[in-house]
Amino acid sequence: MGTPEFAVESLDILVKNNYNIVGVITVPDKPAGRGQEIQQSAIKKYALEKGLNILQPEKLKDEHFLQQLKNLNADLQIVVAFRMLPVVVWDMPKLGTFNLHGSLLPQYRGAAPINWAVINGEKETGVSTFFLQHEIDTGKIIFREKTPIGENETTGEIHDRLMIIGANLVLKTVKAIEENDYPQIDQSEFIANGEQEKHAPKLFKDDCKIDWSRNATAIHNFIRGLSPYPAAFSSFVAPDEKIYSVKFFKTEKEICTPTHPIYSIVTDSKTDLKIAVKEGYIIVKELQLAGKKKMATTEFLRGFPMNSDWKVS
Repeated sequence: MGTPEFAVESLDILVKNNYNIVGVITVPDKPAGRGQEIQQSAIKKYALEKGLNILQPEKLKDEHFLQQLKNLNADLQIVVAFRMLPVVVWDMPKLGTFNLHGSLLPQYRGAAPINWAVINGEKETGVSTFFLQHEIDTGKIIFREKTPIGENETTGEIHDRLMIIGANLVLKTVKAIEENDYPQIDQSEFIANGEQEKHAPKLFKDDCKIDWSRNATAIHNFIRGLSPYPAAFSSFVAPDEKIYSVKFFKTEKEICTPTHPIYSIVTDSKTDLKIAVKEGYIIVKELQLAGKKKMATTEFLRGFPMNSDWKVS
């Protein structure tokens, strides 16, 4: 059961290891983009290529779907980036249903675990497999796998790495369940004394506006935590007060006492663009002006002349 690209790698590794995939459950096709063309999920496209049986229920409690699911007679259900399942679905297979989650549970339960780990400046993250139970993302842990987060890594880069790590963990989990030799550890055992649980709620556009009054580290983490999607945004303000909407995708931070006023843009108008903030500067490496393509700073400055009389808001 899955939808995006993140789930494809896990399905692919099971197919390549000759597991009998009796069904692939994904979301219904839906219109997307400016042309509102009907789009299939990434997992459906893969399943079609491999000739796998596909179910696309509108509602997971629909009697017809539940009968179809029962008829598959699956021993085990695997969930990777899907949606919340009703008990009648996850309780159906004799070996249960397990989920692959993109964090080191119990930290970062929720819809956007990779984004929030980066936004919060974590030094490591990972993936976890766990059996589903009533409360979302709270079931007993089967396995976890860690990976470091680089200082300038974006959510997109970590997503792609976790997709591979996660697929291997799914395979490891399936083999362990097949052999009836696997741990089931309460999530509470992974919380140290006094450690706070951090959550990963869904991100909306209003959450993505950059607050330039924060310090350099917090802003840098915010930008890379939202890159490439949903993308941190702000505005460039020209000397004549004209405003240009812009998204930021790659930055670096320079920690120092800034010699320019906060919110001011510092540029040589050719290759370098940085923004003065508390405790330093944000060095912009990749950005996108509204209506234009994403580009490196050098390319951007070639087509969009700026000087140090500009600022951000």
